[in-house]
Amino acid sequence: MLPIDFYRIEDFLTDEEKVVQEAAARLVDKEILPVIADSFEEGKFLHGIVEKIADQGFLGACIDEKYGGAGIGEVAYGLMMHELERGDSGIRSFASVQHSLVAYPILLFGSEEQKKRWLPALVNGKKIGCFGLTEPDFGSDPAGMLTTARIDGDEFVLNGSKAWITNAPIADISVIWAKFDGTIRSFIVEGKPKGFEVIPTKHKFSMRASTTGSIFLHDVRIPKDNMLHGAKGLGSALKCLNHARYGIAWGVVGAATACFQEAREYAKTRIMFGKPIGSFQLVQEKLADMATGITAGQLIALQLGRLMERGKVMPEQVSLAKRHNVRMALSVARQARDLLGASGISVEYHTIRHMLNLESVFTYEGTDHIHTLILGQAITGIPAYR
Repeated sequence: MLPIDFYRIEDFLTDEEKVVQEAAARLVDKEILPVIADSFEEGKFLHGIVEKIADQGFLGACIDEKYGGAGIGEVAYGLMMHELERGDSGIRSFASVQHSLVAYPILLFGSEEQKKRWLPALVNGKKIGCFGLTEPDFGSDPAGMLTTARIDGDEFVLNGSKAWITNAPIADISVIWAKFDGTIRSFIVEGKPKGFEVIPTKHKFSMRASTTGSIFLHDVRIPKDNMLHGAKGLGSALKCLNHARYGIAWGVVGAATACFQEAREYAKTRIMFGKPIGSFQLVQEKLADMATGITAGQLIALQLGRLMERGKVMPEQVSLAKRHNVRMALSVARQARDLLGASGISVEYHTIRHMLNLESVFTYEGTDHIHTLILGQAITGIPAYR
């Protein structure tokens, strides 16, 4: 069940969705929460979690069963992301990339042969994938990418670079976006062929339990059959990103919930001036604001999931959810850290880890500013990007 449910959202969930959420919650409580603080402090990815997440079907949630996926609905998938990020944003980010940014584009844009070849291994966690779109000089403006592909006999030759790529150091399959004849296309790079170099990103103070890296491609040769022929133009990449952003909209509610629960319990037991700090009006106001924000985030994420299931979602609706819910989660995390006092800066508590992680989520997969401009254009009909 949802840890916070002021508006009885559970009444609007199917039995399958409840089962999925409860399974994800158990996994987080048993396998992630006991060890995640050490993983974060040491800056190490929990490699052993991949098999456990895959065994629950989380890496192929919305992938057709004939390719090894679970074939469940979008709301059930969102509830998975909620629970995984209640554990840690880095763990949710791993699963989100594997599902929405690697398996999902292959499902959408790949041939039947490509789907049969790559999807089962991604779904069962035998292969790990990454999504190579962002470049060092082109984050919010991916259309300006400099990475290119050209034909040479029976092979494509890729040149360029990618930055801030989640899973890159551990990826067996890289979905690389590059310009071919002036059009953005998608290519699968298997393994680490000649000319393909990954440099792990060091010195992070956020997403420390996630593995990130830069990719450099120098005359990397791949078979012609490794192009995802159905992916044409930037819109194809954005379609995948919107699915991942939907997962974020649910995930950050999980992070906010973790912070709220920790702050609430602390407020009930921390004695100051002879009584629990939760008895003070200023503290109760903060808790009320936090609970209200989380409830609004739940309702937005749930309705967005239902729109996705009905095939009626619009990109600006995804932008609204990502923008609002990340802002809300950051606000909740900061208020929780404040309520925890000096204890709030220690990783012995979960809040500071969530707060630092959410600073990254605020920026990636569309910065807060970019989603603001997407909404602004939807409202006014006037693009303000340039």
